[in-house]
Amino acid sequence: MLFISRDFLVDIVDHALDAYPLEACGLLGGIREEVNKVYRTRNDAASARIYELNPLDYLRADRDAESQGNSIIGVYHSHTHSEPYPSPTDLAQAPDPSWHYVLVSLKRKFPSVRSYRIIDGKISEEEVVLIKV
Repeated sequence: MLFISRDFLVDIVDHALDAYPLEACGLLGGIREEVNKVYRTRNDAASARIYELNPLDYLRADRDAESQGNSIIGVYHSHTHSEPYPSPTDLAQAPDPSWHYVLVSLKRKFPSVRSYRIIDGKISEEEVVLIKV
């Protein structure tokens, strides 16, 4: 389960829309299942089909999260032309089994958001719970 505020979820979707037609990407700061901060990062791939987190943005987010008693608990990115489900590339790039993988699909008229866990190459969808901050 992923706990996230409406404001953070809106920021993630806004980032995806702002970056369109390219994929957007960013990091989730927090503790275990609760998102306490969203970090927009640059997509160094500059692609509509794949993303590559900018290493300097990643480092800054990691240091900021740590300074606030948090850690990086996940990543988000958009799919500009496909469903909000991890692609084979997403699966191959999944770096941490404890992370939450949030996907925003812009395939249809309205954005769609889903979150997943990827453990030992197995994808399982998790519930996204909106919380008040």
